[in-house]
Formats: sequence, structure tokens, C-alpha cells
Amino acid sequence: MEVFEKGPEDARVERLLDAQDKAAQLFEEIERRAMIRPGVGEKALSDEIRDLAADLLGVTWHWHRRIVRAGENTLLPFKEHPPDRVIAADDIAFLDLGPIFEEWEADFGRTFVLGDDPAKEAVREALPRVWQAGRDYFRQHPDVTGAELYDHVVGLGRAEGFDWGSPIAGHLVGEFPHKKIVGDGAQWYITPGSDKPMRRNDGRGRPCHWILEVHLVDRPRAFGGFYEQLLDLS
Repeated sequence: MEVFEKGPEDARVERLLDAQDKAAQLFEEIERRAMIRPGVGEKALSDEIRDLAADLLGVTWHWHRRIVRAGENTLLPFKEHPPDRVIAADDIAFLDLGPIFEEWEADFGRTFVLGDDPAKEAVREALPRVWQAGRDYFRQHPDVTGAELYDHVVGLGRAEGFDWGSPIAGHLVGEFPHKKIVGDGAQWYITPGSDKPMRRNDGRGRPCHWILEVHLVDRPRAFGGFYEQLLDLS
């Protein structure tokens, strides 16, 4: 049997997928331990997750600040810094974590519902549907731009009955820190004004890889949900 050596890009893809697999393991352990629980504050839970990631997977750095949001704080986009909130018994919460595994970035987000409120469950259940439909659109449109994909997923969220909660729907991902890549900031996000094809090379001549993130909000009920993972790799 002929054996082929992996090229640099094959190895890069493997490392990004491995980083995501490890992030998924972290989320599974968070859920298994029932860490998202009534009575714990967002900041305290963030610190507990930091310690778990270090103990379980050797994570010593996160490329972006850990986001733990519950209740009305789930309405707010990443850039906001809401007051610390204690998780309630019948709450909704989401995590947006960016752990680094051996210099490779992961970016992973999921939503959790405590109790059985059908409106909160509706947000949680819609998130992966919108994400998958966004990925399908990306796969079906080889020349799609970040702005076009943003408009499409916002429309998908509205079709599910929700508003959109963020100025972006994803971003570039890679070796830490990916933001050192030179270029107009909008071009490295799935956002209005990102008018280059997403399938292109970065400043070092390598294929761009992307995170797709979905932030849906139910404004009348004052809560939302979040879901993210790799868009173009699986």
C-alpha cells in the first residue's frame, strides 16, 4: 500500500480539528459535572471552567476572554461587559470559549437550559438548525463573501422567529494569534462590509479557515442563545 506524507495544509487542518475535538470534550465534561447550575455566578463559573480546562486538557491560555452569560445577559454580544449575574433555577445560559491547544485555536459555543421553559428550549433547539443551514449555504455557494453569509444566517434566524444578537456571524481561525494577519479587519469576519470571497488565502498564502457563530435572541422575553464551531472543516 502506498503511503503519502501529509503536507503542511493537511497537518494544519488536522490540528484545527483536534483543537475543536478537545474543546467539545471540555464542554461535555462541563455538562457531565453539572457545572452550569443555580446559585453560581458567571464569573465564578468562568473561573471553575478555567481550572477544569487546565486540569483536564492542559489549557493554560484562551485566545479570547471566556464568555459565560445567563438570563438577560445572553442578549448581549461578545464586546459587552455586563454585570456579573447569578444563574437562576429556571435559567438559560451560554458559553463561548476559545481555548488554545498547543498554539492552535479552538472556538466553541453552546447553550444550556435549566428547567423546562419551552421558550428557552425553542432558542436552544433553533441554534444548531440555523448553524447547519448556514453551513449548507456556504457549501453551495463557492464564491460567497462574509457579508453575504452574514445576511443569509441573519435571515435564517428571523425565519425561526428570533432577532440576531451580534454584529458578526463568525471569523477567521488558525494558529494563535490569528489576528496578527495583516488586512482590513472586516475581511476577517463574517459581517457587513466583508466583501471578499471567504474561500481565499490568508496573508501567508494558506487557505482561510472560518468559525460560524449564531447568536439568536428573543427580545420580548429578554434572553438569547449562542452556538459556534468550525464552518469549513469537519
